[in-house]
Amino acid sequence: MAKEAPESISISTGTLIRAMLVFLFFVMLFYLRDVLLVVLTAVVIASAIEPLTVWFKRFHIPRLVGVLVTYIILTILFVGVFYIFVPSLLSDTANFLRAVPSLLDAVPSPVTVEPRSVLQGASLAQTLSEGIQSTTEPSALSAVFTDLSQILSSFAKGFWDNVSVVFGGIVSFILIVVLSFYLAVQEDGVAAFLRVVTPEKREEYVIGLWRRTQRKIGYWIQGQILLAVLVGVLVYLGLMVLGVKNALFLAALAAILEIIPLFGPVISAIPGIAIAYASGTFVSGAGVTSALVIAGLYLIIQQFENHLIYPLVVKKIIGVPPMVVILALIIGFQLGGFLGLLLSVPLAATLMEYLDDVQKRKTATNS
Repeated sequence: MAKEAPESISISTGTLIRAMLVFLFFVMLFYLRDVLLVVLTAVVIASAIEPLTVWFKRFHIPRLVGVLVTYIILTILFVGVFYIFVPSLLSDTANFLRAVPSLLDAVPSPVTVEPRSVLQGASLAQTLSEGIQSTTEPSALSAVFTDLSQILSSFAKGFWDNVSVVFGGIVSFILIVVLSFYLAVQEDGVAAFLRVVTPEKREEYVIGLWRRTQRKIGYWIQGQILLAVLVGVLVYLGLMVLGVKNALFLAALAAILEIIPLFGPVISAIPGIAIAYASGTFVSGAGVTSALVIAGLYLIIQQFENHLIYPLVVKKIIGVPPMVVILALIIGFQLGGFLGLLLSVPLAATLMEYLDDVQKRKTATNS
């Protein structure tokens, strides 16, 4: 019996060319990643304010006027929060950093801490505290960030490098604002942009996919801001009532860490519990009792968040499981720094929607 000739595998020239083009495309994306991040951020911001422009449209307000009013309100809120809360927040931060040595001294003896690390931490905290405390007067607000950045650059150079890469300076920030404004003003600005960058045969599907995720992304961003504000206010009021020091700093920390599902509230509770253990509350003096009271406060707020707010914001609106959100945040920060962190969940929502479409096509094919 004659042996069968071995099956040969041939690769056409067209396949090689397509593979090279795909490779070059991804190389180009890598080198233009900063520009890509700026464009994607503008798209996400335009999507976030889309529900507001639709709301203005109900009252027969022109789209341009609605977008302008939205940007003006956001600018006023940002500037107002900056001038009202930043001086107090910096003062609270300085007080917290000054208290770091006493917090370390209050650690129970079974927990061993290397003396050299304690001294370095105390020295660093004192340096930061002095730098912030000397510039908490409103007249010196312009010098606050100059002095603070000089202090922080000695031990957090990597963070500022990420920030500089993310925003690419003032020009990138202006580009984000201008592009997002332009896309928001256009009736179908994002859809028109996608038509330009998408192959014609995939155009309708990509636009349809985006329309399905656009509403989710917009409401998720609004919901996340609402969640951070509510948790921050609840933490601040609770700590103030119980007489815990540095309540504003701890509330701001809790609000910021709300972007991290599951673990964010736990991480933000640790400094508050430590301060209560070292300094005490109105309920009890320094010690375990005060720490347990504050732990109970954070637990109540977390349960309120988990059962009433977070399911509405994440599960019902965006449909992305918490663990996927955490993975997306980690990957986004590694690939794109702070801006990648902001884009991670919207992109994860789009990916989940696409995978859902793939699953539906498989089910339809098998049935």
